[in-house]
Amino acid sequence: MSGNREIDQVSGVDTTGHEWDGIKELNNPLPRWWLWTLYATIVWSVGYMVVYPAIPGLSPGAGASKGIWGWSSRADVRNELSAADAAKQAMTDKIAGMDINAIMADNDARTFAVSAGASLFKVNCVQCHGSGAQGGPGFPNLNDDSWMWGGKPEQVVQTIAGGVRDTTSAETRDSLMPAFGKDGILDAEKIGQVTNHVRQLANLEHDAAAATAGATVFAENCASCHGEKGEGNQDLGAPQLNDAIWLFGDSPEAITAQVNAPRHGMMPGWKAKLGDAKVKQLAAYVLSLGGGQ
Repeated sequence: MSGNREIDQVSGVDTTGHEWDGIKELNNPLPRWWLWTLYATIVWSVGYMVVYPAIPGLSPGAGASKGIWGWSSRADVRNELSAADAAKQAMTDKIAGMDINAIMADNDARTFAVSAGASLFKVNCVQCHGSGAQGGPGFPNLNDDSWMWGGKPEQVVQTIAGGVRDTTSAETRDSLMPAFGKDGILDAEKIGQVTNHVRQLANLEHDAAAATAGATVFAENCASCHGEKGEGNQDLGAPQLNDAIWLFGDSPEAITAQVNAPRHGMMPGWKAKLGDAKVKQLAAYVLSLGGGQ
C-alpha cells in the first residue's frame, strides 16, 4: 500500500493509500492526549481485573475470578434487598390480617397496599388489562363502575383471588352464555331481532320493528341472566347491556357474533401464586384507580 501513498493537494497531508470511490484517507495521527488516555484505561482495566471479580470461566464449572479484594456488588444487593424485605414485612403481615375494607380505611395500610399493588399490577396484569388498566376488546376496563362480578372491595378481592373460569382454582368465578345460534337454539332471524332489541336497550341505532319482536326473544332467552331491562346480574357475571360499556363491541355484527357463538374470557386465580396479602394489595391498587362501587 505504501506505493499508493501521496500528498493530498488540499491539506498537504500524507495519505494512507486507502481509496474508495475517489475518496482518499488522510494519514492524520491521533492526538497524543487521546493515545495516553487509551493507554491509561488499558492499565486501569488490567488493575481492575486483578483487584475485582472480572474474568469468567477460568476453569470448567468455575465462576468469575475472585479478585484480590474479593468484593462483589451482588452481595451488597442481596443485603439491601433483605433489609428492604424486612422493613416491609411488618406492614405486609398487618395487611394479611386485615380485610380489604379495613385496609382501605387505614391510611398507612392503604398507602402501602396501593404502592405495592401498583408494582404487582405491572408484573402480572398489564398484559391483559393494559398499563393504565383501561382494558381492551375482551379485557375489562378497571377504571369504570361497570363490573360483571361486582366492584365492591370484597368482590374485587374474590375475583382476583379465584379468577374467572380458571379450571385450576376451586374458588373461581364461573358462568357461560349459551351459543344460541351455533347450538340451534335461535335461528338467524331471531338473533337479528334480539340484536336490535339489545341495541335499543343501550340507546344505539336500531330497527324499531325488529327490536319490538326481539323483546319477546330477549324475555324468553336472555332476561333470566341479563335482567328484564338489560341491567345485568353480578351474581352470574352477566354484563349490563343498557349502558355504553361493551366488552366485545356494540356494533350489530359484534353483538350478533356474541349471541351466535359467545366468546368467554379467562382470568387466572392469583391467590395460589401471590398469596392472600398480595391479592389484597392488588385489589387496593385497582380500587384506587377510581372504578368499583
